[in-house]
Amino acid sequence: MKHRCFEMVRILLGLMTAGLTAALLWMLREYVPKTGVRYGLMAIYFGIVAAAGLWMALQRRLIEQFADDVCETLDAAIAGRQPENFRPYEDSLTSKVQGKLMRYYGIMYEGRMQSQYDKQTMQSLVSDISHQVKTPIANIKLYTGILQNPNISEEKRDLFLQTMDAQIGKLDFLMQSLIKMSRLETGTFTLNLVKTRLNDTIAQAMNSVWAKAEQKKIELSVACDVEIVVSHDSKWTAEAIGNILDNAVKYTPMDGKIIITVRPWQFYTRIDISDTGIGIREEHYHDVFRRFYRAEEVAAEEGVGLGLYLANGIITRQKGHISVKSKVGEGTTFSIYLLN
Repeated sequence: MKHRCFEMVRILLGLMTAGLTAALLWMLREYVPKTGVRYGLMAIYFGIVAAAGLWMALQRRLIEQFADDVCETLDAAIAGRQPENFRPYEDSLTSKVQGKLMRYYGIMYEGRMQSQYDKQTMQSLVSDISHQVKTPIANIKLYTGILQNPNISEEKRDLFLQTMDAQIGKLDFLMQSLIKMSRLETGTFTLNLVKTRLNDTIAQAMNSVWAKAEQKKIELSVACDVEIVVSHDSKWTAEAIGNILDNAVKYTPMDGKIIITVRPWQFYTRIDISDTGIGIREEHYHDVFRRFYRAEEVAAEEGVGLGLYLANGIITRQKGHISVKSKVGEGTTFSIYLLN
């Protein structure tokens, strides 16, 4: 296409030059009688024509070079490499066009990488959900088959029904957690930030774990001034604190302690949730906030590994953050920072 355009321009210029030459010769013959003057004008004319031809040839070469540079840039972008003739700091039309093309390629490359990342994330999520659902469903199917036996004793029937109820409860908990996770990641839930007493939110969170703590004889205590008011979403913040408390109760031995301490700072209000549980190794501080993460030493405990992930997401979306400090065998402290 490029060479065809150049050929058409060349033919057009040739025709124009021939036409101008014929017109000049006719004018010289009609209006310039003196031969010397006539030849002088003809020489000037042909000099101008030659200069114009040279200029057009130079322009053609420049256009060809520009087209070659642009094509090389496109070929390099398609191949995923830096073009050899790319001169980003040169003030020329070629470098400007190359810069735009490389910027467009960068945007497209980032989009492709994000698409691949989203695909891998989705595959990982499906795999994790499948793994979490597989065991309770298998157990329910097994106990359903056993219960269909008419000769089973009432004692065993009650035992298997209780076990099935526990498995169904685990599935329900998983589904509810996945729904919350989905709402969190897609941004379909709305945070209603209101200046509210933090003491009421903490009390709401504690109600969700009080019975479990009583069963393990774990002492729950709170040090929070009733006058402390923080801008936060009470419902979702109680969910986040409740998830951290649930983990604390789960991994704290019998007769342990869980202490909640609230300290107002200049810009943040800090909520410390400390327990006397099994602790977390320092190299896993960041891992505990990952989706579906379960440490090897607690794999046998009940849970799906979404509580701290949800808590971190809820607090982060309120422009706060969570940190953790722990000593293995002594206990863990999760610190929540909420903007005042």
